[in-house]
Amino acid sequence: MLDGDSVEIQGVGFAGAKGLGGGFGQRALQPWGEDIMKRFVHETIDEALKLESALAKLRTSRQVVALHYSPVRDTVEGEPAEIFPFLGSSRLEEPLLRYPVSVIFHGHAHRGTVEGKTRNGVPVYNVCLPLLSDPESGRPPFKLVDLDQLEASVEQVASASR
Repeated sequence: MLDGDSVEIQGVGFAGAKGLGGGFGQRALQPWGEDIMKRFVHETIDEALKLESALAKLRTSRQVVALHYSPVRDTVEGEPAEIFPFLGSSRLEEPLLRYPVSVIFHGHAHRGTVEGKTRNGVPVYNVCLPLLSDPESGRPPFKLVDLDQLEASVEQVASASR
């Protein structure tokens, strides 16, 4: 599931990739400098391409994405800023903006934030166990999502921004 694969189950498409780090937005690492840095950035780009390939294979209107690394900065907030580039990459967000993604789940940011959104308003959930099982949060150590309810709220946000 986390290697560029996709599957359809009862009309819902699931796509996944591991992803990788690199940072977010204008501060994202670029493929220049030492060879090891270039390889790191290219590996992140390859992971984004795997995700795009998995999404391209799906023919469903509802698509759920599973990643290890975060595609948005929102859900790594709470971690030390110095390690943001090791927790995810906005390069992973790019294919998520091109396909009809309903919801995105990732882990890896153990002290991050549970909820965020892509630039086009798709919900992103950080579901790493250490974050979800924080006894002070009062929430259960798992995340349930109702796709019908989720799609209705995303459509409301999209309509309001037009």
